[in-house]
Amino acid sequence: MNSNNHHLVDIDNAIYDLRRGISVVVDDLEQCFSVMGVERVSQERLEAFSASGNGNVQLIVTGNRLQALGLDISPQHAYSLAHPSGFNFKLIAQLTDPLTSAMSQLTFKEHLQDLVITQADHFAQSCLSLSKLARLLPAVVLVKMPSLGALHGVSPDSINAYASNAASALTLVSEARVPLESVEQAKVLAFRPEYGGIEHLAIVIGDIDVNLPVLIRLHSECFTGDLLGSLRCDCGSQLRGAIDVMAKNGSGILLYLAQEGRGIGLVNKFRAYQLQDIGHDTVDANLQLGFDSDERNYSPAVAILKLLGVSQVRLMTNNPIKVKALSEWGVEVTERVPHAYPANPHNEHYLQTKVKKSGHLIAI
Repeated sequence: MNSNNHHLVDIDNAIYDLRRGISVVVDDLEQCFSVMGVERVSQERLEAFSASGNGNVQLIVTGNRLQALGLDISPQHAYSLAHPSGFNFKLIAQLTDPLTSAMSQLTFKEHLQDLVITQADHFAQSCLSLSKLARLLPAVVLVKMPSLGALHGVSPDSINAYASNAASALTLVSEARVPLESVEQAKVLAFRPEYGGIEHLAIVIGDIDVNLPVLIRLHSECFTGDLLGSLRCDCGSQLRGAIDVMAKNGSGILLYLAQEGRGIGLVNKFRAYQLQDIGHDTVDANLQLGFDSDERNYSPAVAILKLLGVSQVRLMTNNPIKVKALSEWGVEVTERVPHAYPANPHNEHYLQTKVKKSGHLIAI
């Protein structure tokens, strides 16, 4: 196993531990911390966690989350929070989860005024990134551990390089003919990093000529829209519509990317839905949770296109960010093909938000 794959396995193990509520050691030879995702914090676990180190628990959150709490904070950074009375799990929940009702708002405001807030360093930022990779809320607690003079955890650099390294490690592992309703000449190719990890799919329609620009769509998985036919978004229409257009075109590739909910994961997407139901739009809901408005990474798409020998594409999208992402990674976008579908009463506001806040090129 090469060194990159070794680091990827270490990060995956750390991800699984965080999701199970087990603390993870992050170490860069100069600093060493034990890290736990806030979702799995109980009072009992917090006390044991505190006792495992020097007892001074730091809470690391995003600038987006602090802005959502009404603080005048830059959203570009992570922040370390301390409290004169220390943290209990109820205060942590109130600070990190907009859906919690753990404390009265009056009591919480008093605690908010007492917070000591400092901009977090590169190390703490990487711990937040690990929480995002685990598809947990983007907030962690840290406690300092004695450094043993040698790495005995995962390093900040390996966390930060995880996404690009995982994309670079993608390889074709399986393919099968899958006749579809609108086109019988279709097959699905599965790509997985050599070390294991998350799979991404390519739905290939017809015979692809890589010497010409290939009609493609980058489609992030959407359980609710693609499978259930949810009316809250336009994903299902875009998925089936793209395949229909490719069938009429004679060929095309739909990349089905494992990045649900704009990259925040299915569970967090449902949390965002709850926030939308009480008045937040789709962008604000992500920010309330502490995420960026869009957490997706298109390096897996670029890696798959290169494995398929595709260097020029006609991209079906309304999102200029996708055009920019492919171009920056060396894939020539010869044409942006508009890909919009009529709104319904349940997703009209969602589509308007795409246009107004995310710059999507849709005529509403």
